[in-house]
Amino acid sequence: MTEAAAIANANVALAKYWGKRDEALNLPYTGSISINLAGLTTTARVRFTDKRGEDRVIMSGRQVDGLEATRVRKFLDVVRQLAGRNCGAEVEVASNFPVAAGLASSASTFAALAVAATHAAGIILSEQELSRLARRGSGSAARSIHGGYVEWLRGEAADGSDSYAVQLAPPEHWPLGIVAAITDRGRKRVGSREGMAHSLTHSPFFPPWLETHQADLETIRQGILGRDLRATGSAAEHNCLKMHAVALAASPPLLYWNAATLAVMHRVIQLREEGMDAYFTIDAGPQVKVICSLPQREAIAAAIQAVPGVHDVLLSEPGAGARLVEGA
Repeated sequence: MTEAAAIANANVALAKYWGKRDEALNLPYTGSISINLAGLTTTARVRFTDKRGEDRVIMSGRQVDGLEATRVRKFLDVVRQLAGRNCGAEVEVASNFPVAAGLASSASTFAALAVAATHAAGIILSEQELSRLARRGSGSAARSIHGGYVEWLRGEAADGSDSYAVQLAPPEHWPLGIVAAITDRGRKRVGSREGMAHSLTHSPFFPPWLETHQADLETIRQGILGRDLRATGSAAEHNCLKMHAVALAASPPLLYWNAATLAVMHRVIQLREEGMDAYFTIDAGPQVKVICSLPQREAIAAAIQAVPGVHDVLLSEPGAGARLVEGA
C-alpha cells in the first residue's frame, strides 16, 4: 500500500469561470483569473491498496457514496491510468471551511487530491501537468495548484492539453486583504456544475457573457500586475454581476443569493463611499468575498460581521499553492 497527503487552498475568481465547452474534460468557454486564499484549506490523503476493490471515500469524517464518491473515483481512475495501476484506494478529505457552499471547496479538494494521488501512485508531474489533472476533477481546481494570483488559460485543443493554469504573480507580489462573509452554512441548492449547464442552454445572456469576458480578463490581469486595487476591484465586481445576471436570466432562474448576500453587497458599496478600498465578488453561492487593502481588512471585516444575517467572517490573503505534506 502506498500513501501520500497534500494540502491545497480554495481560491476566489476575480474573472469568473462560468460555462463549459466540454463537460467531460471540464474545458471552459473563457479563461479566468483568481487569488489563492491563505487559510481556507483542504487536506487530502490517498492510500492505494495492493488489490483491486471499490474505492472508499471519506469526506469530513464520514464515508460518502453517490455523486460525491463517484467524482472522486472517476478522478482516481485518471490517475490510475497515468500510473498503469489497477488497484483500489482509500481517500480521506477534510476542509476547514464550509463545503459545497460557494467557497470553492471543490477547487481545493481536487487540487489536493491531484498532488496526493499522483505521489501515492509514484508519479511526479510538473505544475502544468498537475493543473491539467486537477482540472479533470473540478475546473477551478486547475487554479488552486498555484499560489498567489493565477490565470486559467482557456486553451483551444479538443483534448484539453493547452487548458491549464499559470501563475501571474506570487503571493508576496501584492499583499491584498480578503474577507469572506458566510451568509449560509448549508449546501447550496444548485451546484456550480449544474448551474453552468443550465445557464448555457437556458439563458439569453450567455452569448453576451462570452463576448464581454475577454476585456475583463485583460483589465484584471493588468490591474494585478500593476497592483491597482480600483481597476482590479471594479472589473472583478462588474464581472461577478454579469455572471450572476446570466444565471438570473435563465429559465427557470438561478438565484444563488440570499437577503444577507444583498445586504453585504450594499454595505461594501457604502464602505467605498466612506473612503474604504473594498470590492465584492460572489461565486456560485450566497457567500460574499470582499477584496480590500490589507491594512483596512480588520475594520472592513468588523463592518461586514455587523450586517444582519452574516454568520461569520473569514480573513484571508494571497496564499501558497498545493503542496505535499506527507509521503514520498
